[in-house]
Amino acid sequence: MRGLLVIGHGSRRAEANATVVELARTLAGADTDSPAPAPGDGSGDGVPTGTPPAWDAVEPAFLEIARPDIAEGYAALVRTGCSEIVAHPFFLFDGNHTSRDIPDALAAAQTDHPGTSWTVTQPLGLHPGVVRAVQARIEDALHQAAAAAP
Repeated sequence: MRGLLVIGHGSRRAEANATVVELARTLAGADTDSPAPAPGDGSGDGVPTGTPPAWDAVEPAFLEIARPDIAEGYAALVRTGCSEIVAHPFFLFDGNHTSRDIPDALAAAQTDHPGTSWTVTQPLGLHPGVVRAVQARIEDALHQAAAAAP
């Protein structure tokens, strides 16, 4: 089985950590029969749902500060029967955390679970979906400003 580990940085602000948990929950319940919501309508901001998920279980995890940490999230996926772990750093761009710290934490977690493997996705970067989301946020702000203008 394949598991998805959604990794956030971790924050002292509960709201920031809740976003990672909600993303994991959303990805776990991906409804492949639903159309993609329209950007800016508050129901997913245009996240496509037209393909079946490539994973059997999803867990959130955090690099630092918050729990569960990467080892705990990895272990939770293994307990559900996953032997192949896809780790997605929910980070905007590549840096030391995504190129060094997260792979090191995954390798450490793997030592406690022989027979498992893992791979790491690229951070969000300039993926076309991110660019569309940025455009939608800008359009939303401009519409709000226009509506608030006298």
